Amino acid sequence: MPEYRSPRAHRLARVLADMAPGAAVLRISQLDPTQSWPSPFCRAYDRLGRAIPLTRVRGLTAARWIIRAHPDVRWDQPHDLDLHSGVLRPTAERCPVAEGAR
Repeated sequence: MPEYRSPRAHRLARVLADMAPGAAVLRISQLDPTQSWPSPFCRAYDRLGRAIPLTRVRGLTAARWIIRAHPDVRWDQPHDLDLHSGVLRPTAERCPVAEGAR
């Protein structure tokens, strides 16, 4: 799976880290679970993988900024943005299958 990295993405990651204090990773997708149509969506996680609450406005803003900063990415699957390195990866690459799960 590809990684997406650029100086612009790294600067964006620094700004987003300020918007989501304590977050290490932002998970971005076009599938907001509260909507029945495609809509930008973002969740924040700390370095241990625990969810960090984001307001709806901050989550929507972060998702839009990331999606616009990466127009070459296929957003039909969620992606994770590492806020330390600025690297954007497909979520499936970052999260291995749980033991015994399929």
